[in-house]
Amino acid sequence: MLRTSPARLLAITLSSACALVLTVPAGAEDTEPVTVPNGTFASPAVPPDKTHVTGADGWSGALVMSAAWADHPRGYQGGLLALAGSTEPLSTRLPNVRTGATVTLGWDDSPNSCVSSGGGRPYTVKVAGPANAPGSFTTNVPTGKTNWYLGRTYSFTAAEDRPQVTFIFDGATASPTCRPMITDVRAKQTAPPLTPPKGGSDPCEGDAANTPECKDLGDAEGEIDKCPATSRECLGSVAGDGKQTNDGIDQQTTAVKDFGDIPREESPEAAAQDLCPLSNALTEGVPPEYMVVPPSQWGQC
Repeated sequence: MLRTSPARLLAITLSSACALVLTVPAGAEDTEPVTVPNGTFASPAVPPDKTHVTGADGWSGALVMSAAWADHPRGYQGGLLALAGSTEPLSTRLPNVRTGATVTLGWDDSPNSCVSSGGGRPYTVKVAGPANAPGSFTTNVPTGKTNWYLGRTYSFTAAEDRPQVTFIFDGATASPTCRPMITDVRAKQTAPPLTPPKGGSDPCEGDAANTPECKDLGDAEGEIDKCPATSRECLGSVAGDGKQTNDGIDQQTTAVKDFGDIPREESPEAAAQDLCPLSNALTEGVPPEYMVVPPSQWGQC
């Protein structure tokens, strides 16, 4: 079910009498981070001698503009929106979202620097599900240079696992490299509760009750019920004395002690520190957004 708050329209009289559409942020309760593949369109990197490349990792229908062309405030590359009716629109899937989750999607948009005048450029965001109405958005007014709007939002309820999010430019025509851009696509969710396994927690319910293991267990339970609560001898005759279990625990305890007594030339902590200069050299100068595991989670280094 769509949870985007009704849009508030703020009409500002400009020389071109354009309307600037501001959407009210929605879904503030969605706080669990969601992985958005290549949300800043950083991969692949556009070569210095080119303005764009075709294809972006994790996306379909992508045409990626260089960071210099996109001119985003944080230096990101941009992904161009597909035209309406495109056979391969700009889209990606959110891999760690399950059916029933509520999701708040966020991103930035720009009309592209190749457009010098006119109104904001309209586009649509679509997510599968009959209850998820498409989201309609309009970029900032074109000025002949990039004009980024930071912080668009669209909220929806996932109608499938790994829901697909699609961005479509509503303009009738546009040259291949002169369509609106988006970047810094991110998301948060409120995940649905985990579905309990079918059936009860008893492994001997239903058809399993007639298996030899469950039948023996049922017979033993009946015999135990006949024993007086204070009779250790009666209980031991049915359930056993636990010798096999105790022997197993003793073996594990001995194995752990033997492992701990092995002499070592260097402590694990010191060995980890020896590897830190190598990892630091390999990652020096790499922006955090290009790293799969952020530096704050690298442990010893």
